[in-house]
This record gives sequence, structure tokens and C-alpha cells, in this order.
Amino acid sequence: MKLSARARRAQPFYVMEIAKAADELVRHSGPHDPAMIYLNIGEPDFQVPPGVREAAEQALQRGHTRYTPAAGLPELRQCLSDWYGQHFGLQVPASRILVTSGASAALQLACLALVETGDEILMPDPCYPCNRQFVSMADGQAVLLPTRAEQRFQPGAEQVRQAWNARTRGVLLASPSNPTGTSIEPEELRRIHALVRERDGVLIADEIYLGLSHDSRYGQSALALGEDVVSINSFSKYFGMTGWRLGWMVLPEPLVEVAEQMAQHLYICPSALAQQAALACFEPASLALFEARRAEFRARRDAFIPALEQAGLKVPVRPDGAFYVWADASAMCQRLQLPGSWELAFEILRRCRVAVTPGRDFGEADTGRFLRFSTANSLDALLEAARRLQECYWAAPVQRPFASGHR
Repeated sequence: MKLSARARRAQPFYVMEIAKAADELVRHSGPHDPAMIYLNIGEPDFQVPPGVREAAEQALQRGHTRYTPAAGLPELRQCLSDWYGQHFGLQVPASRILVTSGASAALQLACLALVETGDEILMPDPCYPCNRQFVSMADGQAVLLPTRAEQRFQPGAEQVRQAWNARTRGVLLASPSNPTGTSIEPEELRRIHALVRERDGVLIADEIYLGLSHDSRYGQSALALGEDVVSINSFSKYFGMTGWRLGWMVLPEPLVEVAEQMAQHLYICPSALAQQAALACFEPASLALFEARRAEFRARRDAFIPALEQAGLKVPVRPDGAFYVWADASAMCQRLQLPGSWELAFEILRRCRVAVTPGRDFGEADTGRFLRFSTANSLDALLEAARRLQECYWAAPVQRPFASGHR
């Protein structure tokens, strides 16, 4: 069967290889083997608040499971509008908010609505791999801008200026970022936005971790820059509704009707049950719980990073949001005589029974020496993982040769 060029361009999601290897190791574990610690997946370990679960149960009992408007329940769009006002001091009309089937659907809609065949979208390297794929699936091309620790692993306006050409359509940024947990400097973001606006381009801001910001300097939405910004967000991270597959996007007014029509064709509407449950996210008890959980994620970061660095894994930029740590594994690779973080991730899996994510998923700019750790696990699990990694660092070097891609 002949595949489309679009399908042939799709790249593997390497973190899933680690997940499969970890699950296989668990299946063959003995009764005395230590439990696997999963620090590879970015999924909060908390359950949804009781009010959210109860709202879903009540919606099911009342039969609120029929199609909703493609743009989402009006009352949920208004809750989101109010949330922007309360948390960020922004006036975002509900009419500009489109509820989607997860942030992935929002990114897909944005790319399909804005990217023509051959268009280029500039984005940082490292970045979340699926964002590149959304551009590719819209027949565009993701152009990666290499970043350094000195830039907080975020691109600068001068880089954008130099990379912009006749094919450039816009810039896609994530702040805070997956995998680094770092946010872009506010002044740099303003300069990038001004540059994009001058060129009649589009700035797409992936803000799905914005609610999990730990620093007021960075915890502001790009929507404050102007109504021409496209913002992508999700109920998965701050609100902890990962498997419910519910997100939203904030669009310039002229794009709302277009995106709504496309959503009607692509998925009809977001999950009715998930939307009914999400209404309870904005109750005072739920919001208080989300804030307590945000504080817990910050405490995990503060405890885990020093323990991680004791294991020879340097963290060049302290994450200011999300629940990731982007660690330079060069010293551990050298100590264990391994060529890079891909091989190291499998060695850590075997030696320590800790699942981590190698940097190769996230770009090409020296990512082969980095590991991404998710701190969405419990503090006890994080500290135990760090203890095992310290043992791994001081263990005897690997005696067998490693070829590229070996696992």
C-alpha cells in the first residue's frame, strides 16, 4: 500500500521506545527486583479534584453526553475568559476561545488554518517533537533555531530575524517549555512579537504549562502582547485532566469562525463529558487544590535538582515552570563509557530501573547529551531515583561496546 508523502515524513516518538522497554523489563521482573520508577512521561501523578469527578458522574447520570457546539460549551468558554481575568489580568472575550479535543487538536487546527504548503515555521531547538510534526502534517516545514543555556534554551529575536525569509510564515514558541521547563525572557518575547507583526506573520504560543509557572517574572501569557497572538492551552497539566483530552485555543477574532468550521469536520466537537467535568475546575475548592499542587511541583523541583546533580547530571538552567528537568548527562556518559544519552537512558533503565527520556526526541542542537526528567512523580520516588542514579554514576563502566541506536 502506497503511503502519502505526509505519512512518510512522520518521525518516531522515541520516548515511547523507552516506555516499551521499561514495560518489558517490568513484565520479566522477579519478586526481589526494585520497582520501576517512571520519570519519562509528563503526566501529573495527582487525580482530578473530587468536584471534577463528581461533575462528570452527575453529567453522565443526567445524560449530558450529546454533541456540544464545535467551539465548546458556552459556559466553559466563559469560565476560561474569567480565569484569564482573575489569574493574568487579561480581558479575553469568550468569543475568541475555542475549546478543543486536547491541545493537540488546537495545534493541528492552528497549523491547518495558517500554514500553506512549503511555509516555514520557526521554533526552538530543543522543543516538543509533536509540535514539529503538526507543522509537517500541514505540509509546512519546521525550521529549528539552535538555543543555548545562556538563552534559557529559548530563541532570541535576532535569531528569528536572521532565519526569516520569503517562505517563513511565523514562529511557534513554548513557554514554559517541554523539555527544559524554561520560559522565554519577557522582553525577548516582545521583540519577537514585534518582528513577526512587522512581517505580517503569526506568533503561536504553546502555553500548556503556563499555569505551572513558579516565577512571576515569566508566568504571564503571550496574549498580553496583542490580539494577533494565537495561544494554545490544555486542561491536562495545571488542571490534571490528561486522559480527558480537553484543551483550548485563543484566536484573533477573524480566525475563530474558520477554526470552528474546521473543527466541525475534523472531530465534530470536544468530549461533552470532559467539558461538563471541566466546569468544576473553576470552583474555588478546585482552584485552591490546583494551587497547592503547583506548590508541590515546585517543592519537588527544589529537592530533586540538587540530588540529581550529586549523581553527575548537571542542570544548566533551573526550570521556572512545568515539571521537567533538562540535565546534561555528559559526565555520566563519560564515566560509564557511553556515546550519548540515548544509550545512557537504556543503561539507566537496566541498572537503576528508572525510566527517563533521552534528548534525541527534542531536536538536533546537541540534544544527544541531555536527558529529560519528569518531576510529575512523588517526592519519595524522585529522591529514590536520584539515589539509584548516584549508585549508577559510581558503578563500574560498561564493558561492552555500544553502537549508535543500540538498546
